[in-house]
Amino acid sequence: MAAASPRAATEEEFLKLCDFLYRHTGLALTPAKRYYVDRRLAERMEATGAGSFGSYFATLRADVGGEMELLVNSLTVNETYFYREDHQLRCLTSSLLDPVARRKRRGEPIRIWSVPCSTGEEPYSIAIWLLENWPAVDEFEIEILGSDIDTRALAAARDGSYGKRALSRLSPDLVGKYFDPAGEERWQIIEGLRNSIQLTQANLVDGAEMARHGRFDVVFCRNVLIYFDDASRRIAAGNLYDALLPGGYICLGHAESMSRISSLFEVVRTEEAIVYRRPEEKAHD
Repeated sequence: MAAASPRAATEEEFLKLCDFLYRHTGLALTPAKRYYVDRRLAERMEATGAGSFGSYFATLRADVGGEMELLVNSLTVNETYFYREDHQLRCLTSSLLDPVARRKRRGEPIRIWSVPCSTGEEPYSIAIWLLENWPAVDEFEIEILGSDIDTRALAAARDGSYGKRALSRLSPDLVGKYFDPAGEERWQIIEGLRNSIQLTQANLVDGAEMARHGRFDVVFCRNVLIYFDDASRRIAAGNLYDALLPGGYICLGHAESMSRISSLFEVVRTEEAIVYRRPEEKAHD
């Protein structure tokens, strides 16, 4: 006889779950997303054998079997493609990197962070774009990190295998140069490029977890703050500010504005894009 499916969460239980996830991830799951959350919750309750919301929530709070990570993985959306919002990539090589490079001491790396990096299209896009479009690319050690809260997305990024849709913005020449065939209508980033990108887990509202990655010259944090509420956006903005070196830049998604979130950053208007900068530290007399 088949086991009964878990019943739907009550309104009180749904709000309890949303509050718990908000405090741990910053994601603001509103009642408008109730159906989506209920489906993922039912899947996780069934997978863990929980007969009630109470027993599942106890498993979640205790993080038995890494359940917190598994639930977050099921709730995050990871849909992107190579060279997305490429005006910011043009901005990177035309307006941002030369000033960054002038501040560097001999042997000091240029550090670029893609957070969240989803399934890897963004950090790999940055690497390909630099190789193709920044004449000084071979003069500097460049560290590119990709980080995400979703461990499944990170596993896919490490594999670096993509379908036709993800590659649709790349020319056939670039695909042939930086990808190996990997099955029917699948291509895998060449091994040398895969090995050059560091991939780690990071939570934008966890200051300690963000800080352990060090500080960066450029951060790409695109199309995620729109899923946060005002309070968690401010926390994330503070953590991103701390993650930047003085004079460092942050690139947000086209629908996002740091000016509406935090006064910590300077607005920089370039020919290609609007970006935000951590001010330079002033010399003391």
